[in-house]
Amino acid sequence: MLSGKKIALGLSGSIAAYKGAELARLLIKAGAEVQCIMTAGACEFISPLTMRTLTERPVMQSMFEEPKQWNVEHIAVSRWADLFLIAPATANVIGKIAHGIADDLLTAAVMAATVPVVVAPAMNSAMFENAAVQENMDRLRSRGYHFVAPGVGQLACGDTGKGRLADLEHILKISEYAMRKDRPLRGQKVLITAGPTREPLDPVRYLTNHSSGKMGYALAEAAWQLGADVTLVSGPVELKPLPFYRTIQVTTAEEMAAAVLEEAASAQLVVKAAAVADYTPAETKTQKIKKQQEDFQILCRRTPDILGILGSRKRTGQVLVGFAAETEDLLAHAAEKLQRKHADLIVANDVTMEGSGFGSDTNIVTLLFADGSRRSLPQMSKEAVAEEILQAAVRLLR
Repeated sequence: MLSGKKIALGLSGSIAAYKGAELARLLIKAGAEVQCIMTAGACEFISPLTMRTLTERPVMQSMFEEPKQWNVEHIAVSRWADLFLIAPATANVIGKIAHGIADDLLTAAVMAATVPVVVAPAMNSAMFENAAVQENMDRLRSRGYHFVAPGVGQLACGDTGKGRLADLEHILKISEYAMRKDRPLRGQKVLITAGPTREPLDPVRYLTNHSSGKMGYALAEAAWQLGADVTLVSGPVELKPLPFYRTIQVTTAEEMAAAVLEEAASAQLVVKAAAVADYTPAETKTQKIKKQQEDFQILCRRTPDILGILGSRKRTGQVLVGFAAETEDLLAHAAEKLQRKHADLIVANDVTMEGSGFGSDTNIVTLLFADGSRRSLPQMSKEAVAEEILQAAVRLLR
C-alpha cells in the first residue's frame, strides 16, 4: 500500500521527534517518497539535516523561507502528497488544527490538504487525558482524521502512563488503512482462526504441529484493512497481534472450539486458518511422565471438528472458508473436505512444496469453491494471499 506513495511527514515539538528519523526510514523502505515538514519545536529535538539526509529532500520549515522553485509551498506540498502523517503530534498542533489555526507551515499545509491525514499523538499522559485534548481529537475524528493511539509506558518526564508515541509499525499500518479507498467488508463481522493448538500430555509435554500462525494473522490484518470488525482466535504463536482488532488467545482444541462456536453465531464471514490438532491425549497426567526402559504409547481421542460443526450450523448468507494443508493428492482431498464440511471455499496448499510450508513467508494455494470452480494462485506473500482469499469471500458474501 505504501509503495509509490508520496507522504508528507510532519514532525512537531515532542521529545519523540527523534523517532521521526526511523519512521522516515521505514516509509522509504516500504517504497514511499517522503517530504518532511518540521515545526520550530521539532528542530530543537532533531536536526533538519538528519531528516534531509534520510529523505534526500530539503526539509520544509518556514512559510516565509525562499522556495527552491517558485510555488506557494504549503499549497504545493498539499497537492503533491497522497497522505499527511503527523508523528509526533503535540497537544498544541492537534488543538490548532482542530480550531482552524494555521500559523506555521505544518498547520497551514494540513489545512490545505485534501488527502487522508493520520495523527500520532505524543505527550505527557495528563496532557493526553485532558478534556480539551480529547475534545480536539474527537472533533478531528468527526472530520475524517485518523488517529494512532499512543502507547503506555514510561514517558520522558519520568511518569508512567498513556502518551508515548505509538509503535512505528502501528503508525505504518494506520497509514496504509487511511489510504485504502475500498472497504468492502465495512460493517461485517469477520471471525478468523490462526496458529496451532497444544494438547497437554503432562505438565512439561504436549502434542502440537508446525503452524506458525502467519497465514491467519495476515488474514486478520487484511480483513481489518478491508473495513471488517475482526475477531482473531489464536493458538500459541510467537506473533504479536495488532491492536486494531480483537484477539482471543487459546491453547487447546477444546478452548478454540468453545471460542469459535460462540463468536461464529454473529459473524458474517468465518475463515478457519488454524491448524487444530485432530487428536488429544485421552488423559493428561498431573505429574511429569518419567522415562522408562520399555516403549511408551499414548492413547488419544478425537478433538471437536470445528469446521464441520460450523458447516452444519451455517446460517443463510454466512460464508465459511476452510483450509486444507496436505502432503499428497492435494486437490482431491481438498474437494472432498469442501463437500464434507459444507464450506463455501477451501484454500488448499501442499505443505511439502518449497515456498508453501509451515513458517514460510509465502504460500502457493488453490481456491476451491462450492460451485465446482477452482482458481490457482502463484507463489505470493501470505499478505497477498490473504487479500486474494478475502476478496473471493467478499464476492461470495455479495
